[in-house]
Amino acid sequence: MNANTSIGRPDEPDDLTPKILKRMLQVIITGLLMAVVLFISAGRLGWVWGWVYIGVYFIGIAINALVILPGNPEMIAERAEIKEDAKSWDKALGILIGIPTLGMLIVAGLDVRFGWSAPLPMAVHLIALALAALGYALFSWALASNAYFSRVVRLQMDRGHTVATGGPYRYLRHPGYAAMVISVLATPPVLGSLWALIPAGLVACLYVIRTALEDKTLQAELGGYQEYAQQVRYRLMPGAW
Repeated sequence: MNANTSIGRPDEPDDLTPKILKRMLQVIITGLLMAVVLFISAGRLGWVWGWVYIGVYFIGIAINALVILPGNPEMIAERAEIKEDAKSWDKALGILIGIPTLGMLIVAGLDVRFGWSAPLPMAVHLIALALAALGYALFSWALASNAYFSRVVRLQMDRGHTVATGGPYRYLRHPGYAAMVISVLATPPVLGSLWALIPAGLVACLYVIRTALEDKTLQAELGGYQEYAQQVRYRLMPGAW
């Protein structure tokens, strides 16, 4: 979630509004589709933890819009589109990640409907919710700290792409992916489904693969990244990797 290559004129301010609106619509539709999948799978609307999970998602969207949009509209506009020079392997990985992510929500809903998992203690729900919120907060911090935080790996030479070194990037080379791993693994216990940990674990593994491939790409193609990697040792998990 760091990278970009395209040559041409940077977007003028007047060009950004349609792209920003497009991105806002994309994330809202994503949240609504998540809700539809969860509640259809559960077979009922009276699912408190389903509503809590969707509520946290939309709160995160609102915070990002209020905090990040005013300071970096160009990055939000960049995230609205997948450009031709995006790495093909990352496009494929994005699709692969989406499949078990959808599966996680379906399994969680079916688990609630058919009672596959024993009821979890309230403390487990609340700790998982805190972890999910932590993941969203770290993701937002990474967004706010990296002007080139794209949806796909793309060296943004059209925007003067440089290495992000502030905020969470002082401690991890890929804090956005770390945030996604935290939030996706916290989602099943938030929703009260132990079975959903299976697809969630697959999603986490795919993010580890994506991190490795992106880091290799950046070291090979983005000026200054190798020096940054020598200073910030860890890619995804402090003290481990």
